[in-house]
Amino acid sequence: MTQDSNLFLSVGKQVKDEYGRVIGRVASFAVNPSGRLDFIYVEQGDGKFIKYPVDNIKIEGADAILLSKIKMGIEALCNQIPLIWRKDQALKELVEKKKVSPEVYEDVHNSFEGALNQLKGEAQALVERIDKETARCAQEIKELNYALVHLEIEHEIGKVDEQSYQTAFATIQECLKKANVEKSDLETMKNKLSNILLGESSLQTEQETKEEAVGESTDQEVSTAPSPSLPEPPVVVYVKELGESSI
Repeated sequence: MTQDSNLFLSVGKQVKDEYGRVIGRVASFAVNPSGRLDFIYVEQGDGKFIKYPVDNIKIEGADAILLSKIKMGIEALCNQIPLIWRKDQALKELVEKKKVSPEVYEDVHNSFEGALNQLKGEAQALVERIDKETARCAQEIKELNYALVHLEIEHEIGKVDEQSYQTAFATIQECLKKANVEKSDLETMKNKLSNILLGESSLQTEQETKEEAVGESTDQEVSTAPSPSLPEPPVVVYVKELGESSI
């Protein structure tokens, strides 16, 4: 059964995020003229409707799971940035081997460089978004811990009965678990994206260093090459003229 077919059967099912939080229920779909699903409409707990791209939804058992946009964006960038960089390096090797003309090299190199700069800009925006989401999770964890402390105090002085205390305690612990897992995921995703960007920069620096080393080596060879040997100075032989010898 295809993903679209699964989604058509998901009307009324709960929609959760990747950490198990309930977002709402599947209410309807937006279908293009060719019959492909484009969006899914979700009724939230407050009765409002919101739509999500179908590519961000996957069916898992009895639930529809809303995939993280941040995680999907990072996966795409971590695939695209190294690939374009490798293509640009391959292009450079081809022009050095004279398999590509300098004019064509410049055009294609500029297109690769432009694409890389655009992806780096997207990566930086994604890092900033991750920082905001991480701060939100940290604040949520802090508030939940305060809620837990106040629950313990009220239970200790007898204001909250045992059954209510156990229910509330389990709820707060579950929320803490989800918030901590999400925060850990965000930090891992940021590290992964940062490593890709640093790795690309390191490879580029390493390549430039190698080129500089080759250039210096060539200059050194030229400057230290032995001078052509000069001819030996001519040997001048002086001959003394002798007069007639007497007998």
